Parts: sequence; structure tokens; C-alpha cells
Amino acid sequence: MINTVAIQGIRGSFHHIVSQEFFSEPVDIIECMTFDRVVEALINQECDAAIMALENSIAGSIIPNYALIDDYQLHIVGEHYLDIQHNLMALPNQNIEDIKEVYSHPMALLQCKDFFKDYPNIKLVEDKDTAEVAERINAKGLKNIGAIASVLAADIFNLDILAHSIQTIKHNETRFAVVKRTNSEVPENEINKASIKFEADHKRGSLATILNVMSDCKLNLTKIQSLPIIKTPWKYAFFVDVTFEAYADFLKAKSIIEIMGQNFKLLGEYKNAKI
Repeated sequence: MINTVAIQGIRGSFHHIVSQEFFSEPVDIIECMTFDRVVEALINQECDAAIMALENSIAGSIIPNYALIDDYQLHIVGEHYLDIQHNLMALPNQNIEDIKEVYSHPMALLQCKDFFKDYPNIKLVEDKDTAEVAERINAKGLKNIGAIASVLAADIFNLDILAHSIQTIKHNETRFAVVKRTNSEVPENEINKASIKFEADHKRGSLATILNVMSDCKLNLTKIQSLPIIKTPWKYAFFVDVTFEAYADFLKAKSIIEIMGQNFKLLGEYKNAKI
């Protein structure tokens, strides 16, 4: 039973929306301004689970979060894809021409940069969190200041939406991982996706050989992300997501990769959220 979940951001953030959509029962949230604090809350048992964004269809992977999951021995127990719709909002009774500055998370600003080419007089300023900016505008009565955030944030903090869906690419998804301190409780017959990590020998064909094993065992590679091994220059660890129809196929591939790859680690077994 999950009662409390740590999220990056505050009420109205996209992580908050995921906490509402993923769990079948309502959960309490612990608001964290950084992912380091999210992990700290989980490790210190202040919460039962945590939600962490891993990748975005426009901006790519959030590599530090892969490292956090790995470094703190966390386990991915589920995933959720959220359609990210960015909206420009401000205090009521203003229009876009009144806005001098827009604050938001760097990722949100990156995803919406083309929209603001038509408004060169608006200064874009990086901030900690999308919803937190909306909350600040409301609390301090900040006129001529805009935020980029969710419709939920506008509703919670009583802001007017000046422009809907301003992200450059309208189909804009983020994949979130639900992580816990212990391994998955997903029944074996429902597991059809896994996340693993391994290192490959620094010689020709070593990575290709492991990828061939996955193919031979009927695994579908949906994600591969390399991460430098800090203590060993020019050597990399690989974070890989695979889907499969039969759990036995994954177990067969896992047993082979454990032998062929170095420092193999199972990061999670769970249900594929995108079928």
C-alpha cells in the first residue's frame, strides 16, 4: 500500500499530475525542489515511493536521474507517460503584451522557445519549478510576470492562461519512473518490461554482442543510454530498457548478459505503460 509519494516540484507540477494518474488510490505528496531531495525523502523512509522524470520526447534523457537511481540502489516498480502541455499564465486581467518576463523550469523554456520568437521583448528566466513560479506569482501578486506550467497549476493558483499548448512540438511526452527502496511487487505474469545496467568491455564488438543476445532472446530494445564511469575515463555504463512477451525470454537473456557484461544490475521489472 502506497500512501505517500515524493515528487519533484509542488502541487500543480507535472510530477503531481503523475501521482494523481498512476496510483489507483489517492496519495499524499512530499514536495521537493530537487531530485536529490526526492531521493533523500525515499531513502530516509519519509515516503513509500518517489516519482522521477527520465526522458522527454523533445529534450531527451534526464541523465542525472539515471545516476541517482543507480547510485542509491533504487528499484523501478512502474512507469507512466504524460502528455506535457505547457501553458503561458499570469495574474488575471492581463494579456501577452503586458508580460515583461517569463519564469519556468529550464526544460519547459527549452520546449517552448519557438513560441517566444514572436515576443522578443519578453525575457525568459530559468527557475526551479513550473508550478512553483505560478504559486509565487499568486502569493506575491506579481504583475507583468508570466509562468509556463500546467492547466492544473493555473487552476490551483488562480491564474489566467494567456496561451495554451505553447510547446514547439505539440505531441510532447515525458516518461516518468515510479521508484521504491525494494524490488517490484508486480506479479511475474504481468511483467513485460525491464530496466538493466551493465558495462561492456572496451573492445570491438563487445556492445554489439550483448545487443545480439537481446535480439536472439526476443527482447525489444526500447531505450539505451550511456553514462560515463567517472573513475574510469572513456569507459561507459549502459542503461537499457527492454520489452518482451514472455518473462522466460527475459530471464534467459539476463543470465547470459550477467556473464558477458560487467557489473550487471537489474534496475527494475514492471508493466510496460506504452503498448
